Amino acid sequence: MKSFISFFKKEVLEGLRSGKLTILGILFLMFGIMNPAIAKLTPWMLEMFSESLAESGMTVTDVTVTALTSWTQFFKNIPMALIAFVLIYSGIFTREYDSGTLVLILTKGLSRYKTVLAKASLMLILWTLGYWFCFAVTYAYNAYFWDNSIAVGLMHAVLNWWLFGLWVISLTVLFSVLFKNYSGVLLGTGVCVLLVYLLSFLPDAKDYTPTSLMNSAALLVGAEKAEIYVKSIVTTVLTAILAITSSIFIFNKKQL
Repeated sequence: MKSFISFFKKEVLEGLRSGKLTILGILFLMFGIMNPAIAKLTPWMLEMFSESLAESGMTVTDVTVTALTSWTQFFKNIPMALIAFVLIYSGIFTREYDSGTLVLILTKGLSRYKTVLAKASLMLILWTLGYWFCFAVTYAYNAYFWDNSIAVGLMHAVLNWWLFGLWVISLTVLFSVLFKNYSGVLLGTGVCVLLVYLLSFLPDAKDYTPTSLMNSAALLVGAEKAEIYVKSIVTTVLTAILAITSSIFIFNKKQL
């Protein structure tokens, strides 16, 4: 356990020294502020462009902005935050493959499975902290300007999207173990998410796919019930565990 904690601390310190943690903090803060800011500025922007839109035959009516507008923006922006996160941490293994530091670490007695678990834990914890920090910033601004109670299924919606992020990150860990270059990790993760997304268009598979959790914004207005996502949640959790378990198995057999 001591070796795991020591290696985990090393990963955290490396993130601090490289500036990755600072970048992530700024990124999630920016997205957290951006959601209510865009909602607040929407009426002003429409008014500013009303004349040019009128010349094109489009009529601009009064827009009522509520916390729901900001939360809708939250679910539009959080995919970009997840993509940025994956881009920043896609080299969590590949960088050490190139430098050969993994061999040195393993020769000092750290178990291979602890290496995978430490790196995976770091990514999952950072995503969790960043995601909920972004949520908290948006929630605070929305509470100041409007009333968050209008978003009736808010907690179910944000929990679903957080879980989807964990699933994507588990795939990133798996492909980081499989491939020794950034492009392989990004391509593998992207293709896997795309295939599952396409699979969600099949009526029989829709309720089971992790990508269905991305549609949770419908919960905000009560258009859907949280219960319909139970199958997707179970599939997401099981496949995420399978991805991490497979990562450990592959890394144990991998020649460095």
